[in-house]
Amino acid sequence: MLVKEQNEFVTRTGPGTPMGQMFRAYWIPALLSSELPENDCPPVRCELLSEKLIAFRDSSGKLGLIEEFCAHRRVSLWFGRNEENGLRCPYHGWKYDVTGQCVEIPSELAGSTHCQRIKLTGYPLIERGGILWTYMGPSDRQPPLPEWEFTLVPDAHRFVSKRWQECNWLQALEGGIDSSHVSFLHRGDLETDPVFKGAKGNQYNMGDLMPVFDVVESPGGLYIGARRNADNGNFYWRITQWVMPAFTMIPPRGNHPVHGHFFIPRDDENCWTWSFDYRVTSPLEPELVEQMKNGAGIHTVVDPVTFRPTANKDNDYLIDRAAQKRGRSYGGVEGFAMQDASIQESMGTIVDRSRENLVGTDKGIVMARRRLIRAAKALVEQGTAPPGVEPVHQRVRSAAIVLGPDQPFATAALDALAAKEGAAHTTV
Repeated sequence: MLVKEQNEFVTRTGPGTPMGQMFRAYWIPALLSSELPENDCPPVRCELLSEKLIAFRDSSGKLGLIEEFCAHRRVSLWFGRNEENGLRCPYHGWKYDVTGQCVEIPSELAGSTHCQRIKLTGYPLIERGGILWTYMGPSDRQPPLPEWEFTLVPDAHRFVSKRWQECNWLQALEGGIDSSHVSFLHRGDLETDPVFKGAKGNQYNMGDLMPVFDVVESPGGLYIGARRNADNGNFYWRITQWVMPAFTMIPPRGNHPVHGHFFIPRDDENCWTWSFDYRVTSPLEPELVEQMKNGAGIHTVVDPVTFRPTANKDNDYLIDRAAQKRGRSYGGVEGFAMQDASIQESMGTIVDRSRENLVGTDKGIVMARRRLIRAAKALVEQGTAPPGVEPVHQRVRSAAIVLGPDQPFATAALDALAAKEGAAHTTV
């Protein structure tokens, strides 16, 4: 458990907070590329780390992420006209470039330099892997561009989605690194969902409901190993990668694509859950992509503007009590994504961790919290860059593997946990 002060420390990410400062040390996902599909398209609202921002693609294709409100009378620039390499406020015509610099104030006399002194907060925005990424920290400490493996494969090998989740980022992350709940919450979907069914590992999941957890620190975060009994006295290991602060990669199942998440704070009571699937060695089948668009695997159907899921807390996540009673769905909610979200949102927007009663299967969660707090303090107090900033920490994989009883997973599976160009993932 965490005492109240620790819980506040690790969950608050707005400007001026220690965890907010740490998130601002990384490139983080901001928007799907498809949200700004062409030059001079309409601007898009984007709230990150409790900052209200506007994203736009100008006439030359340059990307901008700037403070939402015009410096003149604080009008939202979401109403702005995207034209001639700038975003113009419709109220009085003040115009801004992609850096947030004011470039024109129509009411000023010729020769006036007033607009040169006006600059909104602006952040770099770059495109990689179907995602627009931003860095919101000090310009002199900007890290190298992100090198997550799923962003570097051909477009046809990858599917990415995002959804608005109505709870603090940390309880969403903690669900992402908790492997023990799969045998309960998701058990009805393992053999029916097209992104999971048919894998030999599913049998091991359902045949051993008491996994043993072994968690080891990695250069970028944690290796979280969940061990279950396999055949002939061997062990089935599912090894999740957590890379600080908010990346998780879920172990693969059979020949299905590998997948994972980012959990990025929108504000302290909401987050963006980003989900990706990819294969290194072959494209995703078009029918599988369509199924993921319709909610298969770790994805769900969302409103195309707000990205709020169709199943949400206002309609009780479309829970089907009859399906729950029959055993078709253990929690009565359809789909992996909303099964997770419904449970995590049910805790409240920021769960009171002082009232928890943790057990051995929560070891990964305990170690992640400790490492987050330790790294945030080191950044604030000594200026030490946190783990996960460097691309070498991002070139990682999760793995599903069968090992002998005397083989420690952290050493026996080390080769399987590193990204290798052109090589398939290790899977069961």
